[in-house]
Amino acid sequence: MVEAVDEPVATGWRAALPESVRPYTEAAPLAAFFLGVSSGFPYAMIGATLTTRLAQDGLDKKSITAFSLAFLVYNLKFLWAWVVDGVRLPIIGRLGQRVSWLLLTGVLVIAAVANLAFVDPSASLLATAWAAVLVGAAGATFDIVIDAYRIEILKPRQLGVGSGMVQYGWRIGSVAAGALALVLAARVGWEIAYLACAAFAFPAMITGLVYGEPERHRETKKRRGFGEALGAVYRPFTEFFQRQGAFLVLLFILLHKIGDTLGQLTLRLLLDDLSFTNDEIAIYDIGVGFWAYLIGIFVGGVLYSKLGMKRSVLISLILMGVSNFTFALLAQAGHSNLVLAGAIGFENFASGIGGVTVVAYFSALCDLRFTASQYALISAAASIVGRFLTGTTAGALVEGMGYVNFYLLTTVAALPGILLFWWMMRAGLVDSSIGTAGVEGEGDARADAPQSGSEPLDPSATPAR
Repeated sequence: MVEAVDEPVATGWRAALPESVRPYTEAAPLAAFFLGVSSGFPYAMIGATLTTRLAQDGLDKKSITAFSLAFLVYNLKFLWAWVVDGVRLPIIGRLGQRVSWLLLTGVLVIAAVANLAFVDPSASLLATAWAAVLVGAAGATFDIVIDAYRIEILKPRQLGVGSGMVQYGWRIGSVAAGALALVLAARVGWEIAYLACAAFAFPAMITGLVYGEPERHRETKKRRGFGEALGAVYRPFTEFFQRQGAFLVLLFILLHKIGDTLGQLTLRLLLDDLSFTNDEIAIYDIGVGFWAYLIGIFVGGVLYSKLGMKRSVLISLILMGVSNFTFALLAQAGHSNLVLAGAIGFENFASGIGGVTVVAYFSALCDLRFTASQYALISAAASIVGRFLTGTTAGALVEGMGYVNFYLLTTVAALPGILLFWWMMRAGLVDSSIGTAGVEGEGDARADAPQSGSEPLDPSATPAR
């Protein structure tokens, strides 16, 4: 086992807070919250907000749903993430690699959202599509920088709480931006609404200026020729795959969300076929689900700090698998508000816990020299298989086997990820695959729990640097 580093002794007003709340008030987790606020808003601009705008402009459903292709940019961000790690910006680069890129990509997001504000969907659908893709590309690049900055400002002992805070920020930022756009659009038009929402890029940019360059950031090797410049592209990936168990870790990343993604895609279809009204869906799916998710995030942070990364991740995977089974119960029960509230509440609660523990684990996998590149690869891989399968098979499966059997299938689909992670724990592969982001600084992501007097890990499990 690894000896964990206890949280520093709280002083002043923090000492009066409950012990489980204190870590959330530290500077780095608070900074992660504001990073999350900015990370969430571009996604909202090309999600439900754009869908509503297109519908109000009279576009047909087929044209509207085609705009979902803009989200594919997020799955391809690993292709250019190396630029954020390896290219130093002129002039503003003096502020630091991460801070300078945070400012540049924030400006690009603002410009892309402003461009989307002034296109007219009824006049040119193609121009609107390109504007949406530009928002997706700018938002994905903003995400690359935000993720790298977040991981590097958080010490290993803060990865769980920090992941929770960025999840809080993301959910609040996306909901607030979407709501603000709808409210302003009804009063002053979509142009002003989108321009106002562009201000959501500022929290991350201001955070970078105030907090400064992360202490844990490690510069990559200076490039003096074409070969070394090319190394900036492939070295982040070769470093990862040289670790013991790296291919099994990648397999887990690819598999762990398949059941959850399959289940979520068809949820609204299930609710519609069970004759739930829009008001019922708003109350239970949006209202109950939103608060259950926030509670789950807090519980996930507590589990991570009390049980350690490995056990908390395993618990969250099991809970997310069980949440799919609750929708099978809902499909069997039919139109029942009580069962709907229970299923929605449990699913969001489990997702909140998983959003903390699994994101913390993925963050700990990164090498601090290649944080942007490696986390972009990990986060893209975590969703690309699920999105491909859901987009090509989910509807046919529901039609062929019915909702009850379909959600039982999604529960079974969660088992490979659970069993694989359990086996990786037993074989020591979770520990051996951790990067420097999980060990450099206060604490150690490999620690089972905050206990003293524990045995150190086998040196062979120490991540390569």
